[in-house]
Amino acid sequence: MTTTAFFIPSVNLMGAGCLRDAAKTIKSYGFKKALIVTDLPLVKIGVVKTVTDLLAQEDVASVVFDGVHPNPTTANVATGLAMLQENGCDCVISVGGGSPHDCAKGIALVAVNGGDIKDYEGLDRSAKPQLPLIAINTTAGTASEMTRFCIITDEARHVKMAIVDKHTTPILSVNDPELMLLKPAGLTAATGMDALTHAVEAYVSTAATPITDACALKAVEIVSQSLRQAVRHGDDIAAREQMAYAQFLAGMAFNNASLGYVHAMAHQLGGFYDLPHGVCNAILLPHVQAYNKQVCAKRLGDIARAMGEKVDGLSDDAAADVCLAAIRQLSVDVGIPTGVAQLGAKLEDIPTLATNALKDACGLTNPKQPTFEEVCEIYRAAM
Repeated sequence: MTTTAFFIPSVNLMGAGCLRDAAKTIKSYGFKKALIVTDLPLVKIGVVKTVTDLLAQEDVASVVFDGVHPNPTTANVATGLAMLQENGCDCVISVGGGSPHDCAKGIALVAVNGGDIKDYEGLDRSAKPQLPLIAINTTAGTASEMTRFCIITDEARHVKMAIVDKHTTPILSVNDPELMLLKPAGLTAATGMDALTHAVEAYVSTAATPITDACALKAVEIVSQSLRQAVRHGDDIAAREQMAYAQFLAGMAFNNASLGYVHAMAHQLGGFYDLPHGVCNAILLPHVQAYNKQVCAKRLGDIARAMGEKVDGLSDDAAADVCLAAIRQLSVDVGIPTGVAQLGAKLEDIPTLATNALKDACGLTNPKQPTFEEVCEIYRAAM
């Protein structure tokens, strides 16, 4: 029998208003000074000040690094690391979505293990746990606040590095839907489809287990029921809270079952063209699953059922087709572009994109391993 491992932060706070409890929890750990890793928009709308004020009330000092790029880079990690070292911080707090969380993981990992973040590309390349990281989430999609995945763009190669390391798991994750109310519809849609992608890829993964299956299917169900409402009515706290749970469940699934070629291919689009990750995932998702249908049609039928589709009595192949149609319809309903060419992707770049996708660690657990030509064909279909 194969041994499986299940990774998750030790403590996970969820629910409206839980940020206030998080500040008290951070104090209880005994930390004295935190490096807050975030982006400028969250500073401008006052979210970061809310965090720093709550920390100050608990006698935890902080300094803010707000230079995180939407696709965080090796340079972002180096700059944040220098600020951490200059200020003698004993912990890192990320505030935001996947970009600040991933950058913070890179900073915290290198702070303890040394070297350059590029040294840790791949699976479990570090020797020691990172500096303690607390991840405060403001979007419902990436689940980076609770995973061991860290995606950093290597500017020199124009490649998104997949760093999958047990030592990058935060010690505390915070999902307060009150922090998600200000997110625009486009970002809500992109991050929500990212969560759906995580759940689908985890469910068809070769490393799936009964635990990850349960998490993945429940995540699919909630996304299908709540994402449209969260996009159309951003101030609906109930829909926001449901999406927070959905993305967390999807994170539990893929953090342990891993992902597949949707992510392996989306990473290349993001690294090469600096495109939004969730949108790339949403566009690629039905195309990659159409390829995977050859070996996992029954599982795609399960996903269709979780999305609320009527598939009883259908063949596995027909049920899988219903799944693909439902995914496409959800994307349309929340305003996702229909092809990556609309985002600036070019046909002539496909060979380079495919070559790099085949090297991405996320593809290792795809249910069917594609050839170079097959990856190229999927990219062409998604144009």
